[in-house]
Amino acid sequence: MSEFLKLAFELIAKIIYNLAEWVVGFVNGFLKLFITGWPEYVMIFRSYFGTLSIIGKALSVLLVILLISIPVLIVVIIIRHIILNIRLRADSDDNAVLYKEIGRLNKQVLELMDEKNKILALKVNNIGNIEPVPYNGQEGLLDYTTGESGVVYDSEGGSALGGIAAGDPAAGDMIRGGTGVYSGTGMPAAGGVGFADPMAATVSTGGVIGAITGGAALGDDALANAAAAAATAAEQAKSKASELERINAARFPKLSLVDTRYEDFERPDYNEDISLQEFVKSYRLFAASQMKLYYTEEIVRRFVAGMASSKILILEGISGTGKTSLPYSFSRFLGNPATIVPVQPSFRDRSELLGYFNEFSKRFNETEFLRALYEAGYREDPSLIVLDEMNLARIEYYFAEMLSILEMPNKDEWVIDLVPTAWPGDPQLLDGGKLHVSPNTWFVGTANSDDSTFTITDKVYDRAMPIELNERAAPFECELEPRRPVTCDHLRELFETAKDEHPISEATMANMVKVDSYLQTRFKLAFGNRIIKQMYDFIPVYVACGGTELGGLDYILARKVLKKFESLNVTFVRDEIKGLITYLEKTFGKGAMHDSIEYLTRIQNLY
Repeated sequence: MSEFLKLAFELIAKIIYNLAEWVVGFVNGFLKLFITGWPEYVMIFRSYFGTLSIIGKALSVLLVILLISIPVLIVVIIIRHIILNIRLRADSDDNAVLYKEIGRLNKQVLELMDEKNKILALKVNNIGNIEPVPYNGQEGLLDYTTGESGVVYDSEGGSALGGIAAGDPAAGDMIRGGTGVYSGTGMPAAGGVGFADPMAATVSTGGVIGAITGGAALGDDALANAAAAAATAAEQAKSKASELERINAARFPKLSLVDTRYEDFERPDYNEDISLQEFVKSYRLFAASQMKLYYTEEIVRRFVAGMASSKILILEGISGTGKTSLPYSFSRFLGNPATIVPVQPSFRDRSELLGYFNEFSKRFNETEFLRALYEAGYREDPSLIVLDEMNLARIEYYFAEMLSILEMPNKDEWVIDLVPTAWPGDPQLLDGGKLHVSPNTWFVGTANSDDSTFTITDKVYDRAMPIELNERAAPFECELEPRRPVTCDHLRELFETAKDEHPISEATMANMVKVDSYLQTRFKLAFGNRIIKQMYDFIPVYVACGGTELGGLDYILARKVLKKFESLNVTFVRDEIKGLITYLEKTFGKGAMHDSIEYLTRIQNLY
């Protein structure tokens, strides 16, 4: 055992000695490298420096600076590392305190939310279960009004009618007619009549009708009229109160009010004889004479022809050119005011437009967009819904469902699912919780192009008809022009008649095919099927409104096809654009395709 201890002692002692010798050697080497070795470095530098050329001396100085900077950098890194560790330790202590405080605040927030939910639950449970106020005499009612006593006739056989009680409808007063009084023998007394506003759900009761035994009952007509008035008022109050109760209990109160409004709706006197050209001119005069809004006939033609080719129109241009006022005034010309929906940057999905069902309150949070979409089902005339500043948010996000629905060829498939099942009391035009989008609806979006807006994608442009408003029309004087309400059936009939009377000519179609081939070869752009269909709908109506066939084709080409140049790298095809301008002038004639050439020139100048 002693031999083993000697072995262990000598072995461990040797290891410790070598370790100590390594440490001493490391320290001595470090000192010699960075501290004690400086005299030798200086001596070597001096011995060579005097014999070097100017370039050699400059390089020597740079070498010395470099060698000195290395240990300085090492020292700086070590110091920074030490400071960083000290700060991290301090931050970790502060973070621990901060995390603890955050946890305490989160706990308080959860407690407050739980308390709020309990309060809301109590309120919801009390809805519809309010106990009626028990009748304990006059003092038992919150607001009880009695009419004045009737006037007493002195003549024999006269009668007295109780006073009329007038309550405050806004306060929901309970009203009772006054009690008749009498004087003299044989004079009966009749109670007064209580009148109340039926919309305020006010309770109304007649007064006491009394008669003196043996007296003659006179004034029967007055009593009969008073009783009939009381019965009519009570019936109206009961009916209106029942209707209000039904609406308030419905999960779609705003849509239910639309149903109530159209129960007694009187159909306007529609103009079924107007032509498209007269329609355009009449609207332009109406806007100028009654609303002091001025538009060129070209803009109005494009707007009406755009309605014939798409359910979505996009009005683009600089601010102040009348983008919002155009559909606003157009809808008033038709006698069916448009609904303006301001788009917010926070719009992300369909609930921003259509609303959503609140599972807590069991009601649907309705929007003005949904109300206008629903009301369009009752209308025979065009209904315009304006999405103001529609590109403040991404259109393909919040409007995606409508873009898909309007693409369905069968209008019976234009259906929006609002709620999964039907409930009793749902609005009349809802079918199993689904809303059918009326074909009488057009969506008009206004768009600005600046740093605060999103770019409108090709997906949206392909489905819509864009209309540019970059100039204000000059004001002009005219006589007062009345409204010209028309039905959608008549408007569609005018569109179909225009297609029959002004079909696209074969020469124009042949030139269009040539342009299509040129664009596919040089730019990989083409007329899609959707654009071809819109062209067949747009151009005939544009011609019927007073335009020309080439003017309509020029507009479609510029706004629907050449618009795609903005998504290409135009710097690589700038020279090709010059060739395209030359080709258009050669194919259609110089100056015939003014819009397309102007647009191409503008795109070319941007790069």
